[in-house]
Amino acid sequence: MPVIRVGGDLAYTTASPLRTEVDRELRAGPAVLVLDFADLQFIDSTGLSVIVHAWRAGQQEGVTLRLCAVPRFLETILDMTGVTGLLARPVSGDGPVTTGPDGQPTATA
Repeated sequence: MPVIRVGGDLAYTTASPLRTEVDRELRAGPAVLVLDFADLQFIDSTGLSVIVHAWRAGQQEGVTLRLCAVPRFLETILDMTGVTGLLARPVSGDGPVTTGPDGQPTATA
């Protein structure tokens, strides 16, 4: 299972290399692709769009996207924008959705 580590700022000026790496990993056809945000310091809307792109492209290729080590600020952004619910959707569209203790869909693994 490939893991892409995302650190520092994920913003307009830095998002393109991540998108390129996501696309490269998805072409290899893994069952699961993990984005590790342990070292993330900042994200803007362009960075958020790369996460959505990874999910969408993964859906088309039958790849599950998992996020790990999600910092609190990113968790809040994902929740506020509805991306958490999007990420919780199963690839096939017919499996169970994983939820956390609060009943909310979870995007972390």
